[in-house]
Amino acid sequence: MAGWSAFLTSAVLVLIRISGLMLFAPFFSATSIPRMVKIVFTLVLAGLLTPIAANHPGAVPELGLLPVLGELSTGLLFGLCLSLLMEVLNFSGQLLGLQFSFSLVNVLDPNSSIETPLLSQLLNLVGLLVILAAGLDRTLLSALMRTFAVVPVGTAWLATRTSVALLQMMSGVFLAAVQLSAPVIAATLLVELVVALVGRLSPQLPVLFVGIPLKTLIGYAVLIGSLAVWPRFVEARFGGLLNQAMELVVAAHRA
Repeated sequence: MAGWSAFLTSAVLVLIRISGLMLFAPFFSATSIPRMVKIVFTLVLAGLLTPIAANHPGAVPELGLLPVLGELSTGLLFGLCLSLLMEVLNFSGQLLGLQFSFSLVNVLDPNSSIETPLLSQLLNLVGLLVILAAGLDRTLLSALMRTFAVVPVGTAWLATRTSVALLQMMSGVFLAAVQLSAPVIAATLLVELVVALVGRLSPQLPVLFVGIPLKTLIGYAVLIGSLAVWPRFVEARFGGLLNQAMELVVAAHRA
């Protein structure tokens, strides 16, 4: 009886850790996936991982406020860290929208249920496509499995310095978004400079009617050309965020 009680307790804690990940992780948190599918997938994944987690020598299968908060914080930490990648793509889309004169072109984002710029939606779809094509969703699940080895069930906890480190990671969203959209921003600024100089030399030139379409066309051309490096960018950022999340979880466990 005691063995089954510990096993069921471990199953509940494993389910809590996985549920925290599913709330924010890219692709898994998408509202386009039916809720019942997410529930079944989470339960099946928890059923597969529970025997491994319950038999770990360092596992402490006890239900209580602190163990539940620790397991939930571990899953949420992974989800929040990886969601920063989608925030980078969102912010980069906003920057590109300003350069393309699409600042007022907004659509309803099905994931967040709020209006977002059109290019942010496009970049989000590109990012999700890269994640699925590169198998990064499976990499995320593998990393989640490794957490049960380095941080056994019932021993997880979120230290204060972990929250500070997460805030520092969030501050890098702006820099990463600027790096991603830098080629298009540089090209459109160069077009604006050239059109402005031509307008000064030829006042009869309708700068407003020529500059905006030309800037948009050049921007699209540069954007299409730079898409070749996007998969490597997304994979590198995803891997970096995943490694940082794992380091934060391990550091909080050792604290």
